[in-house]
Order: sequence, then structure tokens, then C-alpha cells
Amino acid sequence: MIRKSILILLAIFLFGCTEQSGIFTPEPEGSITKFSDDTHGTYASTYEPLPSEETVIRNATVFDGNGNKFQNYDVHFANGEIKEVGRDLIVGDIKEIDGTGKFVTPGIIDNHSHMGVYPAPGVRTSSDGNEATSPVTAEVWAEHSVWVQDPQYKLALAGGITTFHVLPGSANLFGGRGVTLKNISANTVPEMKFPGAPHSLKMACGENPKRVYSSRGPSTRMGNVAGYRKAWIGAENHRERLERDPSHRDLQNETLVGVLDGEILVHNHCYRADEMATMINIGEEFGYKVSTFHHGVEAYKVADLLADEGVCAALWADWWGFKHEAYDMTIANIAIVDQARDGTGCAIVHSDSASGIQRLNQEAAKALAAGRKAGFDISEGRAMTWITKNPAKSLGILDQTGTLEQGKDADIVIWSGNPFSIYSKAEKVFIDGALAFDKATNFMPHTDFDIGVKEWEDK
Repeated sequence: MIRKSILILLAIFLFGCTEQSGIFTPEPEGSITKFSDDTHGTYASTYEPLPSEETVIRNATVFDGNGNKFQNYDVHFANGEIKEVGRDLIVGDIKEIDGTGKFVTPGIIDNHSHMGVYPAPGVRTSSDGNEATSPVTAEVWAEHSVWVQDPQYKLALAGGITTFHVLPGSANLFGGRGVTLKNISANTVPEMKFPGAPHSLKMACGENPKRVYSSRGPSTRMGNVAGYRKAWIGAENHRERLERDPSHRDLQNETLVGVLDGEILVHNHCYRADEMATMINIGEEFGYKVSTFHHGVEAYKVADLLADEGVCAALWADWWGFKHEAYDMTIANIAIVDQARDGTGCAIVHSDSASGIQRLNQEAAKALAAGRKAGFDISEGRAMTWITKNPAKSLGILDQTGTLEQGKDADIVIWSGNPFSIYSKAEKVFIDGALAFDKATNFMPHTDFDIGVKEWEDK
């Protein structure tokens, strides 16, 4: 029965996720981009880290998220932050965890999720990812659909996921704003919101908007492009009006102007290489940058262009062929994007699936194996950046998380073995230094919904 339920939920989420997108311009190494908080503080993050205990993990194999792999290293964290990473660290009388034979990584980050907006159980009354009433719905925010009791969060947590980005679906040219969440249990969405993380704008090109709006337009790819350009022209006009009347409100254009002002990151659902190039051209026309292309089955064809433009590509290891625009795939896609322009590409392994998010480490392992088979000399440390550093960069939060560096959030996973092995499991997960998951003691969050279902099942 459990297996059947999982298969049903997976089918529901795969359907919901054939409507998504992403894009962002990473800053040069070492620089930090600051984004303003929500325009209206009512919706600002109220997240507060759980209490944590000063701890040092001893003698582990450490992937730092910056491409390095260290043997017999220690990781010291306190007050929710990484204090030091090194060998034989000298610390006071604090809690010690024996990491002998274990592996330690930054918390895993998924920059393309629909948990919360397509929650479990997958019933139509909770299918809240696509506001499919108009091709342009930039005014909607995914966080206003997120259900905080989605039982899928804790399953992702058991897979080492400490942060995830929730996007609207890809039915529309402009699907609305996405939101970055800490993977904690909370009663309200603001309590989960990653502090200081910028909103995203979900855009989608290709088959999905054509299919959804075929009877009322756009019904062609050229119609899609005309729709994007018309919306951006409207945003430019709105920005000019604001100069005359700063109090004027227009929800749709507030989001679009936020992109033009560099405060909101564009995440663009796009499969075909030619369409990615077109979307980059549209950005050039209106003066904004794409942060990340999502899905990008043909990203390998324009890998050099993406590297030149500083655009990340959030991709699957081997998911393809489920519709026409997803046919021309190579399983070396991620590796090719990663190695473009002498290794300056920004490759990301994303899930777009409530099941896949539980195994992003294994998805990265598949992409690594495919890349090596294709002849690329890619280290495990480099592949780890695909699920830690690069998605953090894509989401505008690399100054806070994504790597194990002094002063960053203590988002840490201890693995039973090499995380690129199918036999390894996340044993402990820390979020801001607080223990959020412990496999040995079956410690993990449980929502009221979980408890209610269990009580019903026990009767």
C-alpha cells in the first residue's frame, strides 16, 4: 500500500512539474550580492533558528562545497554558524561527534521544488501550483499557496535537504514569484522563509504555455515571445509612472519591475537550446539577467553561451523523452555544462519531484558517472558543488549557505558513507547548527497532519 501511494504521488508531481522554470547571473567568485527584503514587510521572513549546541565533528571525510575533499577533517560549529573547518581543531569542552568513516557535506539545496504547492496527499483541492487563468500571472506568489504541513518536507530532510526553493508551475509565460524556504517544521510560511533570500520570478517557454492557452493565445512559440515582450514593455511603462506617482500600486508590474531593478531573480523553465538563446536575447532587450534555466535538456548545445552569460542550468541527471521538446538529451548534459569554458559553467542537479528531492546525492552521482564516461575529468568534490554551492548561487544565498566556510549557516549533513554511493544514508542533518534529523533515533519533525493520520491509522 505504501509503495502504491508513493507511485501515485510521484505521478501527480511529475504532471504538476511539467510546468516550471529558472535563471540567474552568478557574481564573480568572492563577491556578495545583497537583495532587499520583501517590498512590504508584512510578508518578510520571521524565521528563527532552533536552539543549538556547540559541536565539533571529528576525523570525517569532508566535502566543503567549494570543490574540495578533505580526509580526517574536523568541522566546528556554534551559535548556528560554521566556526572552523580543518584538521585537529583545538576547541574547548564541547560536544564531540566521532566522524570516523563518515562523510560530511554542506546541507543539500534543491532550487526547483513544488513541495507545499503540490503537497501530499495529491488531491485536486490542494493543487495550488499553477494560476492557469492568464498567460501572465506575475502578481501571484508561490508562498501564498504553500502548505506548511506537507509531509514531504521531512522525507526530503531525511535525504539531507536543508533548503529548497518553491516555484509556481510552468503553465504560464510568467507564473509568479518563487520563495526559498528552510526545511524546518513551522506553523506559518514566514517562519520557514530563508532570511534575506530574494524572490524569484518563474517564467516558462515552449510547449506548456502553448498547450494551456492554445485556444485563447499564445498558441505558438512566436506568440510566447510576443507575450514576454509585451509584459516587459508594460513593466517599463509602470516604472516610468512610479517616477510621477510613487504610491501607485500594480501587483503584476511590481514583480516585473523588481526583476528590472535587480531585486528579483529570473528562473526560467526552458528545454530547447534555441529558446534559451532567445530568452537571453529578451533579457538583453529589457536590461535584466536570467539567473537559471531549469530542466534545460538541450543545455549542452549552448553550454559555452551559458558560461559566457553567467547563467546557471538546473538539470536532471537522466530524465528526458516525456514530451517532444525533451527528446534531444544526453546524460552527459550536466557535465558538459559544468566543464564549459574551461570549467566556468554553473551546473545544478535539481529535482522537480517530491520523490527525486529525497535522493539528490544519488542524482549527482549518476551525472558524475555519465560525465566521466564521456571523458571529463571531474572530481567528487566538483560534483558536490552541483547540489550545494551552485544552487545557493542560483538562489542568491551563497553568502549564507552552500559551503562549509567560517561565518556561514551551520547547515550540515553527516553521511554514513560516501554520499555518491547508493548505499549511503544521511545520518544527521543540522540546520543553523540545530539537529533537525537523526536517523539513529528516528528524530525528525512531525506535523499535526502527520500525527492525525497516524492516530487514524492506529484505530
